Amino acid sequence: MQPIRFGLVGYKFMGKAHSNALARLPMFFDTDRPIERRVLCGRDGAWAAEAAEKFGYAQVETDWRKLVARDDVDAIDITAPSNVHKEVAIAAAQAGKHIFCEKPLALTTDDAREMLDAARKAGVRHQIGFNYRFAPALVLAKKMIDEGKLGRIFHFRGSFLQDWIIDPEFPKVWRLDKSVCGSGSLGDLGAHVIDAARYLVGDIESVTGLTRTFVKERPIVERMTGLSGKAGSDAPRAPVDVDDAAAFIASFENGAVGVFEATRFSQGHKNDMRLEVNGEKGSIRFEFERMNELWYFSAEDEPGLQGWRMIQVSEGIHPYWDKWWPAGHVIGFPETFVHEFYEFAQCIAQERECAPSFEDGVKVSQIMDAAELASSRRAWVDIKEI
Repeated sequence: MQPIRFGLVGYKFMGKAHSNALARLPMFFDTDRPIERRVLCGRDGAWAAEAAEKFGYAQVETDWRKLVARDDVDAIDITAPSNVHKEVAIAAAQAGKHIFCEKPLALTTDDAREMLDAARKAGVRHQIGFNYRFAPALVLAKKMIDEGKLGRIFHFRGSFLQDWIIDPEFPKVWRLDKSVCGSGSLGDLGAHVIDAARYLVGDIESVTGLTRTFVKERPIVERMTGLSGKAGSDAPRAPVDVDDAAAFIASFENGAVGVFEATRFSQGHKNDMRLEVNGEKGSIRFEFERMNELWYFSAEDEPGLQGWRMIQVSEGIHPYWDKWWPAGHVIGFPETFVHEFYEFAQCIAQERECAPSFEDGVKVSQIMDAAELASSRRAWVDIKEI
């Protein structure tokens, strides 16, 4: 059986996470086609070669154009910063390669639409990296909602809180540069919450909210590694042109109300994504830092015995769990990537549509752009306007 030969663009935080997933995937999941880590691409040849050896890729390229043109690569995995997503993805599609792209899909909704159009025209499989929706507890939550266990949905509330850039001397890494990342906490963190909201509740029709930048200038970075960076003690400073925090409320097409918050200025919170959905028959609650637990309240329980119950989502009957460990032997952040790459590989092998696809990426981009526009206008913005 012909393997799916992957070419990776970028090799820092997300490149490592994706490579780890591809390496572990065949150990736990049976895919219809084998997986091969074929080529790693990075601008710095020495660093790329070191990463390729560490991550298990057979060869190295320093020009992504050469990578997408290779006949021995079937799928392009884009983990480089957001400002290169569009160019690489469109070229990959035109070369007939399947595409996995990290979020956010592009710097703007228009760019995201171009990527979607190119992938559709080429007839290739396309998936965006919203890995949090592949936590088994969230997949279970989706099943419960679809089965009507919550009834009509009234509320969604979601937050994603971190604290890693509160220090004003933290340098201006690429995630703080609008020309490279597109937006700050909104695109970095809020995109995951928006995707989870659409996954669980449905499409959003309008939003209003605000964004805020607390530290207006930062030292210019000298070297970046993953999420961190280094700047000299006398480094010149540059303006920060992305949001440090974003908050907005939303009206869903089905009538539900949504409340969203994303910030990288919340002391004591490291990777704290929390979601809650309230319906006429009950509620669910999820916290990613306790990702194997799903909290459920049923209004249909016997009066006097009602209360929140914690479901330990770690048994063979739960989503993906028959491939992992005995009951109660929990999994973590890296396994969400294994799940999403399993689905991507199966979509390629079975020639079926992926989810979440670039279409989902476009819709999330629309909502993010609408939230930023609402902040500047101080008014409600209809998603169809974007």
